[in-house]
Amino acid sequence: MRVPTIFRGVLVALIVWFGVGLHAAQADSGSVVLTVFKGGWIIGGSAGHGTLKFGGRTYALSVGGIDYGLVFGGSKTVLRGSVKNIKRASDIEGVYAAAGAGLAVGGGARAIVLTNQKGAVLELSGRQVGLMANADLSGLAITIN
Repeated sequence: MRVPTIFRGVLVALIVWFGVGLHAAQADSGSVVLTVFKGGWIIGGSAGHGTLKFGGRTYALSVGGIDYGLVFGGSKTVLRGSVKNIKRASDIEGVYAAAGAGLAVGGGARAIVLTNQKGAVLELSGRQVGLMANADLSGLAITIN
């Protein structure tokens, strides 16, 4: 049995159209720089700023959070890295949760991978300067200014 030529043409067009649609729906990535100031005694807080480069544009970011557990001291951390699994810049916005422990006296390296409720994955590393001891649960909220 021969399939009519017009039917084959329509079928090929649908396959191509569907394939292009799937490619356009795939998530993308961008680069991130964050500067976070952190301080506390038992309960701690963090605040900072940063930038997201995504889709040929640069977006200003605000960072804030709270820590609870064993928190003592103050520090400044500059983190650089990438955000993955985003379709638009606003996908970076949200709350990122982490549990961790650390000690920084003077300066130290820091690396972290976080995920928000939209599925955005932050992979960051950098240097922490200050005196900070912590074994805590923390949350970090990022918004676009």
